[in-house]
Amino acid sequence: MLKTTSVFISLWIILSVRAQDGREIVKKADDKAKGKNSLASMTIQIIRPGWSREMVMKTWTKGNDLALILVVSPAKDKGIAYLKRKKEVWNWIPAIERNIKLPPSMMSQSWMGTDFTNDDLVKEASVVEDYDHTVIRDSAIDGRLCYMIRLLPKPQTSVVWGQVLLWIDKKEFIILHAVYYDEDGSLVNTMHCSDIKMLGGRLLPARMEMIPAEKKGNKTVLIYNDLKFDQTLDDDLFTTQNLPKLK
Repeated sequence: MLKTTSVFISLWIILSVRAQDGREIVKKADDKAKGKNSLASMTIQIIRPGWSREMVMKTWTKGNDLALILVVSPAKDKGIAYLKRKKEVWNWIPAIERNIKLPPSMMSQSWMGTDFTNDDLVKEASVVEDYDHTVIRDSAIDGRLCYMIRLLPKPQTSVVWGQVLLWIDKKEFIILHAVYYDEDGSLVNTMHCSDIKMLGGRLLPARMEMIPAEKKGNKTVLIYNDLKFDQTLDDDLFTTQNLPKLK
């Protein structure tokens, strides 16, 4: 009986340590990608079997609670903006001159016709705080040794995904690959990151491809044109009143 108890205690300790390590690894990668605050210019390419289109946008982030996205082009979408304040997400639509508050149910929907969800871009959910993390095994992506980590939603937490698998570079703590599953365990999206280079003084992927599982020939590519960290950003920037004024 004592031997059996010792085995269970040892197993519990191992699982607890791996879960703690998993959270720390994910947090380190998340902090590296976001910093205390950031300002970025991005190009998004939406690729479909018969057509493609491109958007350019600016983003601002401050901590984990404040984020802004402004569409700069094409002309028909120019001025559309998204604001995150803690768990609230707002969408400014210039054509009707209205701010619309997005309910949590819309976080799983496509962001402006791309293969990214609203939550992927606006990040209402936190990969650090809203999930439990377990290191599964070591793996490799594009010749880089990685931690493979499973993320499962915490009880009572409202998130888009039923499970997320992350591959995080063991040396640089960069998210290189991610696989997203729904609540039923079905594969939904796969994201692959590449073109690793210095962005804002940090080694990060400049290119991210999101590929849906059920739509052959579809993908969305996000490319960082410019990225700066630790800029001075006033809290007044992140208000619904400021959305119509963004440029």
